[in-house]
Amino acid sequence: MHELKKYQKDTLDVLTRFLTEARFGLPSEAYLKIKQEQGIATRYETYGLGSIPYACLRLPTGGGKTLLAAHTINIASKNYLEKEFPLVLWLVPTNAIRNQTLKALQSKDNSYRQVIDEHFNGKVSVFDIGDVDNIRTQDIENTVCIVVGTLATLRVEDKTGRKIYASRPDWFDSHFKKIPDNYPGLDKDSENKVIQSFANLCHFHKPLVIMDEAHNARTSLTFETLKRVSPACIVEFTATPNTTDENGSNILYSVTASELKAENMIKLPIMLTEHKNWQNALHETVIMLNKLSELAKNENEYIRPMALIQAESKNHEVTVDIIKQYLIEEEKITANKVAIATGTQREIDGIDLFDPKCKIEYIITIEALKEGWDCSFAYVFCSVANIGSSTDVEQILGRVLRMPYAVKRKVPELNYAYAYVISERFLEAANNLKDKLINMGFEELEADAYLKPKLFFGDDLPENKKNISFIIESPVKADTTKLLDEVKKQIDIKVNEKGTIIKLECAITDTMQTNIASLFSKDKNEQNRIVNSLHLFKAQQDVSLSPAEKGKIFKVPQLSVFYQGYFELPEPSLFLESSQWNILDYSAELSESEFNLSQEARAYKFDIENKKIVYETAEHPEFEVDNLHSNWDKFQLVIWFDKQLQQVDVPQIKMIEYIRKVVEHLLDTRKLPIDAVVIGRYLLKREIEKKIKMSREAAMKRGFQDLLFSNNSKMEVDFKYSMQFDPNNYPVHDNYYQGAYRFKKHFYVNIGDLKSDGEEFECAQIIDTLGEVDYWVKNLPRQPEFSFWLPTSTDKFYPDFMIQLKDGRILAVEYKGGQLTGSDDTKEKDNIGRLWESKSNGKCLFLIVYKTDDKGRDITTQIKNKVKK
Repeated sequence: MHELKKYQKDTLDVLTRFLTEARFGLPSEAYLKIKQEQGIATRYETYGLGSIPYACLRLPTGGGKTLLAAHTINIASKNYLEKEFPLVLWLVPTNAIRNQTLKALQSKDNSYRQVIDEHFNGKVSVFDIGDVDNIRTQDIENTVCIVVGTLATLRVEDKTGRKIYASRPDWFDSHFKKIPDNYPGLDKDSENKVIQSFANLCHFHKPLVIMDEAHNARTSLTFETLKRVSPACIVEFTATPNTTDENGSNILYSVTASELKAENMIKLPIMLTEHKNWQNALHETVIMLNKLSELAKNENEYIRPMALIQAESKNHEVTVDIIKQYLIEEEKITANKVAIATGTQREIDGIDLFDPKCKIEYIITIEALKEGWDCSFAYVFCSVANIGSSTDVEQILGRVLRMPYAVKRKVPELNYAYAYVISERFLEAANNLKDKLINMGFEELEADAYLKPKLFFGDDLPENKKNISFIIESPVKADTTKLLDEVKKQIDIKVNEKGTIIKLECAITDTMQTNIASLFSKDKNEQNRIVNSLHLFKAQQDVSLSPAEKGKIFKVPQLSVFYQGYFELPEPSLFLESSQWNILDYSAELSESEFNLSQEARAYKFDIENKKIVYETAEHPEFEVDNLHSNWDKFQLVIWFDKQLQQVDVPQIKMIEYIRKVVEHLLDTRKLPIDAVVIGRYLLKREIEKKIKMSREAAMKRGFQDLLFSNNSKMEVDFKYSMQFDPNNYPVHDNYYQGAYRFKKHFYVNIGDLKSDGEEFECAQIIDTLGEVDYWVKNLPRQPEFSFWLPTSTDKFYPDFMIQLKDGRILAVEYKGGQLTGSDDTKEKDNIGRLWESKSNGKCLFLIVYKTDDKGRDITTQIKNKVKK
């Protein structure tokens, strides 16, 4: 199965929690509980759907929304619908995306389809919404039945929509033989007979609705339309929710562009160059593409960098034909390297752009690439249209952000995207493009950080000389006779037949700025462009750079433990291994308090942790009870649970035996009826999962104690086992610091996981002002590749602040505010922190900070006292 990135797993984990909580109570309560844990004050909007769960998952362009939607079917099936094979309505915004999605889901070679097949053992049926009359009863009963359509097709005014609501007894009679005529809510005709329509079929089966980019259609009409098909729950995927009322968009989880960048999903930053005429923009596009093509030869995997060029429409000056003519005649690009992709000229249809035999390097479009097209080989975006007025820029620009193979490239320039635009003023172009990035799902601070003039970050420079460098590439030959000696010493300038390249690695003075501009006095347009670029770069230099931008190194030695002849990081899996974890060593009995039921009339009542669920066996189930009369036996139950409860650290043979003990205890010892256990199997699955988790944690605690705190423990803290804060990756979630106070010593430009006020903010302020502090990081939780962590008996602990002191030592600070009474969790963190400090030979310090400690000392005094030698 396609390996999910961390941010994708996190997104799906939150969705799982939401649907599980909503199954036991109100969706609004589940939603608000999760948002409160995220530290976000918001509200839950029902959109007139009542108790039907509705959640929006926000991922920037390139985040893999379709992949997560494919996983959502299984998550909703197990955690809310509790059905073996749900009916799914997969709704997309346009017919172009509808055709693309349908093709992907119907192809068993497609990764999205493979995800669904993996979850449901290949029992999957996919239909276009215009062909619903081909759906058989066995498709709905024995397969995941996915119907792909647009929201518009559900509206009665649409031709296809009328088909959905029309009576089709010739096709649906077999379906409605199994649906009682008195089932509530079914549409009926003038003779009070049930209309045998697809809409009524949906009403009975309560489909899962997946919506792609529905924020533009989030209206009362939209949700009235959805109510007609009686969804069980709705999950929306979007890059940008309704920004006019974002608090009411039910954004359950937001992924940032920083998280995508950290996972090598997208190319960032975007190197922006503006031009005053389209010829220069195209010329630089060709120069950059040629450069990238040469650099790509050094990569292990095949990459053929490509350029996407946005032309003006046919009633304007620079049409697709004009651009193609220019590329061939002026830039000497061979015709087989240029393709046009518009509504009428579809020269890339059916072509595999990833094929090494493919020659296409330039694709010219107007807006046809804005949807249903992806090629991660696209690196350069050039727009000859006005980017401020074009509504299609963000869609086309999104095509150049995908990273080939989702792997960081060896050559630094191949990790960036490039944009060449037409604008009279650079700042106007930059602001317009920034707005486009925000429309693509970037946070405003990310758009600022990742949109840069033609800057390179010197990744190829020696470690001790890393700094921001600035490169000017011009098609105009500079007049080097005007170059002052004092400026010549500080820059690297090369002039050849193709023009001029100037590289600066120093602060720009006014003299330098004026002198460099004078070298291009023969071409006023080019001179003005370079003056603007130098001015912007100087303005950036004048702003204090972060330590990461200055090339500072921040490494933290980690605690390592000696195990079976080697020093290893104390991962939770190591504790399990050392404890000789075996699920069969733990109880498989579920008490009545853990899983209870009673039978009243034709209903089973399940009580799990005081949250009651009633399953009706009558004709009108709230949730359909699958296979109620299928005569399950003990063996079938064991096999079903085994498929549902696979655990990477529990061998299947042991899991089957453990489940057998669970089932036998319920059926033979507690004498529960097997049909009741079958009906409640999804709820029972959750309780078995909890039981296994508790047993695993008990084993981990034993291994934790033995490895770290026994008489035979052997550990060390040394820089040969260290983590380094990556200067180019700080994958903050959507909780950027956005306060008015400006921090001066934070390692990165932005600060993650920090509110704009409160006690933790005050602690950060104090750290930032201490003279002993060189720089510091707000340590991101749940980011083991990018943050520092210490082990606990069941998890990993991420101290709030990691501080590089000026004397070379490192201080880890965990802030606990006014909580002077230490909980077991706090005591465990304190113990492991002190252990890390004691094994570091004076290199590291650990401190739990309170607003006022038990000696009456404030935060400043506590920290100063700790770092005092």
